[in-house]
Amino acid sequence: MISHVHIGVTDFDRAFVFYAGVMDALGFPLKFCERDRPWAGWMPAASARPLFLIGRPQDGDGATPGNGQMIALLAPNRTAVDACHAKALAGGGRDDGPPGLRPQYHPNFYGAYFRDPDGNKICVCCHDAA
Repeated sequence: MISHVHIGVTDFDRAFVFYAGVMDALGFPLKFCERDRPWAGWMPAASARPLFLIGRPQDGDGATPGNGQMIALLAPNRTAVDACHAKALAGGGRDDGPPGLRPQYHPNFYGAYFRDPDGNKICVCCHDAA
């Protein structure tokens, strides 16, 4: 359903280090990194889509997070949710909800929430039973 998601960043090098750790914890390999543009993208290991992209906004204006917007990344299991959240916090992210079950969504929803260094809200979740 989704082709790609792009997150605007203010400091590409800082954002790249941050998201490289997050994507590594989820097992998503880097597809490309063009520092002169600057932008980078990661994808699932088994397919070319969807892409998760970071970069400076095309219009040249500053990157600002939107209220109510969130990107949710799918983790293969609950251990990966925990590892991803820990990497995000260690990489300069801000906790916005620790790993745990969120039965208000459904009985097996296990997720964590954090803000990247630019303030973008990210969820990482697993929908499978333990």
